[in-house]
Amino acid sequence: MKKHVKIGLYSAGLQAYWPQFAGLKERLMGYNQFIAERLAEYGEVFNFGMVDTAFAGRSAGAYFNEKNVDIVFLHNATYCTSSCVLPVHQICKAPAVVLNLQPAPQMAYETTGTGEWLAQCTGCSVPEISNAFMRGGVSFRCVNGLLGLDASPQGAKADERSSHMPSAKRAWREIREWVDAAGVKRCLQYARFGFLGGNYSGMLDMYSDFALLSSRFGIHIELLEMCDLQERLKAVTDEETEKKLQTIHDFFEISGDDSADPIAHRPTLDQLQWAAKVACAQERLTRDFALDALSYYYHGAEGNDYEALQSGFIVGHSLLTAEGIPCAGEGDMKTCVAMKICDLLGRGGSFSEIVAMDYQTDTMLVGHDGPFHISISEGKPMLRGVEIYHGKRGGGISVEAHVKAGDVTMLGITQTAQGLRMIVSEGEAMNLPILRIGNTQTHVKFPLPLEWTNGFPKRLPTISP
Repeated sequence: MKKHVKIGLYSAGLQAYWPQFAGLKERLMGYNQFIAERLAEYGEVFNFGMVDTAFAGRSAGAYFNEKNVDIVFLHNATYCTSSCVLPVHQICKAPAVVLNLQPAPQMAYETTGTGEWLAQCTGCSVPEISNAFMRGGVSFRCVNGLLGLDASPQGAKADERSSHMPSAKRAWREIREWVDAAGVKRCLQYARFGFLGGNYSGMLDMYSDFALLSSRFGIHIELLEMCDLQERLKAVTDEETEKKLQTIHDFFEISGDDSADPIAHRPTLDQLQWAAKVACAQERLTRDFALDALSYYYHGAEGNDYEALQSGFIVGHSLLTAEGIPCAGEGDMKTCVAMKICDLLGRGGSFSEIVAMDYQTDTMLVGHDGPFHISISEGKPMLRGVEIYHGKRGGGISVEAHVKAGDVTMLGITQTAQGLRMIVSEGEAMNLPILRIGNTQTHVKFPLPLEWTNGFPKRLPTISP
């Protein structure tokens, strides 16, 4: 599930200028059209055009509400009075981003008159607009830089070709990031998250306020029972199982008996077939309940049918994660949301925690048992059979992998006494040895030495290149 982001755009100017300077409005609307075409590469654009009076501002706000836009870009085309643009954002509450994109890197000072200057003075009213927005309670951000044209418009005095310049590239990178963020917000508002089973008992940081998550992110959380999955398991055919088993062999590397851990070994054929059958049931569950993500955990009486069912969870949940339905263990719904955010941004993301510190390499080893996202894997993930899931019931097949070397971002969502909070850290994944125990693990080097990293939460839920 990925909803198409809806982008609002308008240019701001001053109506008094148009009869005074022939061609100025047309020139500015050319810039407006250029921005609209660039934004159309990222989503569906609703371009109101020029806002140059307070009346037009009110009409623009109503227009953007009618189109249900996710974000509004205010292109500050020339000087405008703040009374023109404030009504737009008092009526439409979508996030606002002011675009201070100057057409020319430098004006032709010797030949530029007032009309030509007004085509370049994009930053002139930004302080005034900022003051009006702050006093009016309108939250906003500003992108500063160059417009990024490939050719100068007819009649321009200065060279307006700036698409190759760092200030233009940086500005459009920021604009794309704002659109991506708005797209994530939109997708979450329509997303359905499943919660199967319960939390790992005693892990207080895993417990989530579902009403708070729904109110802040707009997600729907469907509470599922193990019997929902068991019913679908009964309907899985031998043919479906064999087909899924082939998918598993294509997707994963199967380990040998090369682990130093006495509880880890080559997966048996019975374990692989069981994992394949359970994976078919998991796929049906997500389809039947229209799930876009899933958080899960089950810990019941030893030897019951549900215990056997949960022993086959990891492989199928890894396959679902690879298909854009991220699965988080231990019932950690907050981490599941973080994983979904990373997935919507096209960056993958897997459930992780601090494993250990390596003071020789000054790296933090992070990882976890459970599903892994193939898009961030260094090569094929490996399947290992384990006699016991440490700290959990039973045994089965687990995934062993590490994140591809390079820059990584970790995103965590935690709940504090004040509400929800996002925690972001950046580092570099290193290609260093890991434990061969059937867990995903990666060495990450941070800009600060390890002694400074005691502020990390228990979970570092997602790792994205």
